[in-house]
Amino acid sequence: MAGTAGPASGDERPHGRWGARTYDALGHLGGLILAVMTAAVFLQVVMRYLGRAGFEGLDEVPRYLFVWLVMIGAAAAAHRGEHTALSYFRDRLTPRGQAVAKLVTTAAAIALFAAMIKASFVLVPNAQLQRSAGLDLPLGYVYLAVPVGAALILGPLILDFVAAVRSLRR
Repeated sequence: MAGTAGPASGDERPHGRWGARTYDALGHLGGLILAVMTAAVFLQVVMRYLGRAGFEGLDEVPRYLFVWLVMIGAAAAAHRGEHTALSYFRDRLTPRGQAVAKLVTTAAAIALFAAMIKASFVLVPNAQLQRSAGLDLPLGYVYLAVPVGAALILGPLILDFVAAVRSLRR
């Protein structure tokens, strides 16, 4: 939503205006991907209902786009500060404790997504050698969603980490 304050800390949106537009565009791209997935499934159902053979490989389209949808949606949510948090426990901490908790969880998330990118250096090229059965699509394009999404998620996480360090220094 355009009228909301952005991340949970109440600060301005990370990455400034350019970043906000980029991550908002990712949200719209996720909506477009969801629409394509819905159309593909609807077309499959209609073709089966009519008793006709479906299009070759059409069942693979939603399956492969779902991976991209998850990673792009996660990046847009990370930018908006909309990822889940156990606010019940966080709100019981002192402001300094909240900053420490934010620092630790953000550092763990950065390590996780960096590890995903590192693992993708092996997985994506190997997957590129495989092809899907119906679309004859190199599977590396599907696996590429993981490092791309992880890299897009890292931007807001790094800014959150820097903000948590600054709040600890105060």
